[in-house]
Amino acid sequence: MTHRVRGVIARSKGAPVETTTILVPDPGPGEALVKVQACGVCHTDLHYREGGINDEFPFLLGHEAAGVVESVGPDVTSVAPGDFVVLNWRAVCGTCRACKRGRPWYCFATHNATQPMTLEDGTPLSPALGIGAFAEKTLVAAGQCTKVDPAASPAAAGLLGCGVMAGLGAALNTGNVGRGDSVAVIGCGGVGNAAVAGARLAGASKIIAVDLDDRKLEWARGLGATHTVNGRAQDVVKAIQELTGGNGADVVIEAVGRPETYQQAFYARDLAGTVVLVGVPTPEMKLELPFLDVFGRGGALKSSWYGDCLPERDFPLLIDLYLQGRLDLDAFVSETIPLDGVEEAFARMERGEVLRSVVEF
Repeated sequence: MTHRVRGVIARSKGAPVETTTILVPDPGPGEALVKVQACGVCHTDLHYREGGINDEFPFLLGHEAAGVVESVGPDVTSVAPGDFVVLNWRAVCGTCRACKRGRPWYCFATHNATQPMTLEDGTPLSPALGIGAFAEKTLVAAGQCTKVDPAASPAAAGLLGCGVMAGLGAALNTGNVGRGDSVAVIGCGGVGNAAVAGARLAGASKIIAVDLDDRKLEWARGLGATHTVNGRAQDVVKAIQELTGGNGADVVIEAVGRPETYQQAFYARDLAGTVVLVGVPTPEMKLELPFLDVFGRGGALKSSWYGDCLPERDFPLLIDLYLQGRLDLDAFVSETIPLDGVEEAFARMERGEVLRSVVEF
């Protein structure tokens, strides 16, 4: 059986997205058909539209999603019809060298559905991050479905599928923030503010949020920042040092992805402190640091991919904390929009007006 549903596609580089009919097949072996309930509008979707990921147009956009499993293919035992799930793009293989070494969050062979979703004329679609959830239904690998407590709001839960998990994990997993640590977060969009929330959850004693936009800094205060620094008005490195007894922060999380802000993070950490890069740079960017400073300051320089998360471990735990009132995922939902509102949501996102716009079905 083929399902005719509405979905949002990027047909060509830079062109406005469009809502159209797509065809979704029934699940085959190892696959699941998910009825999408909510999907966040993420910068990665905009990168797909702009051709910044690859040129495999047309793309079926959307990947930060939650929904209900409608049906599963043969041999699928991890989820069943009726399960409430958060979708993820790290469906670990279990057999690559990272998985065999007990580090599945670094899996090098994550898998997706093998059957294509298509336009009505048969043109195959490239689903964003192997998910394609700006659609009423989507076909994914069963391993991309993580079962969580159905009491959670789909709009909030789905954000763990990408940006919010990236920020939380940068603090909790990659940065290993501990009780009493001082933490600075440079860049307070959705990912950076999730890192602020993660540092708070970990018990950091001082959380310094840095941005150029006072509105984002106010959001950061609501999510746990104890201090804020506006980089337009203050020297960022000096301000962080002054707030940490002249030493610098134990962990500095860079959530912008630019050489100049990375340099700020490098010099704003304490000796033997940790820098975590979770902002995504572009291919042409170059970083230059005095080699002696890299040696002399010690510590760790880390990159965080998807918050070094393991969905089956992290998603249920974080949803439980959300339901206990200890993690405010609802705060990241700036607005809910219809499926045909994605293009306008991209514009609001680029203007920094929202943490997340979320499509609700």
